[in-house]
Amino acid sequence: MASDPKVHVFEEVEKHNKTKDCWLIISGKVYDVTPFMEDHPGGDEVLLSATGKDATNDFEDVGHSDSAREMMEKYYIGEIDASTVPQKRTYIPPQQAAYNPDKTPEFLIKILQFLVPLLILGLAFAVRHFTKKD
Repeated sequence: MASDPKVHVFEEVEKHNKTKDCWLIISGKVYDVTPFMEDHPGGDEVLLSATGKDATNDFEDVGHSDSAREMMEKYYIGEIDASTVPQKRTYIPPQQAAYNPDKTPEFLIKILQFLVPLLILGLAFAVRHFTKKD
């Protein structure tokens, strides 16, 4: 590792996102992993998917070995200026209308299940009343 590491801005690191030119940000450090692309056990797609962002979580989730962490040192090219890294966006759910059980299809079915038999009963009484002979 260099004694006075170069500080990179996020916009610069973000541009290095190809197989022949790939930089990663892991734990506040910048790594040029281009020479390692073909040798990476997970394939180059894994490394390419981690470009353009802070890849610390991606790296830690895999559970790399101590030897993998030591190997990273030869790809180290500097530090990242943390103030230039975009903040992670937190998920904000879309606003939804308040749930009104009286406007659901199930409510309509329940009303019809009550009204249809009453309508049939009323119709039967009307037919009986008007067809009845004195």
